[in-house]
Amino acid sequence: MNRAERETAVRRIMERTPPRVPPDLHADVLRRGGRMLRRRVLARRLMWLLLFAATVAFVVWAVTARPWVEPPSQTTPPLTSW
Repeated sequence: MNRAERETAVRRIMERTPPRVPPDLHADVLRRGGRMLRRRVLARRLMWLLLFAATVAFVVWAVTARPWVEPPSQTTPPLTSW
């Protein structure tokens, strides 16, 4: 069977009978889709909350620890009385 014959056979099969969908499929799909949407929204909100909490924690740590300031040297005594 060459390509043209296969295409015509497939077209005949597809045009012969309309696809049949189970009657309760629509309600099931709506229920599952709504559940997936709620989960996705909840996950997105939790991620934003986690990002906000991490940012606040970093800012508080940076303000209290001040990592950009060089610590005073402890190895040499201060130079006094020349």
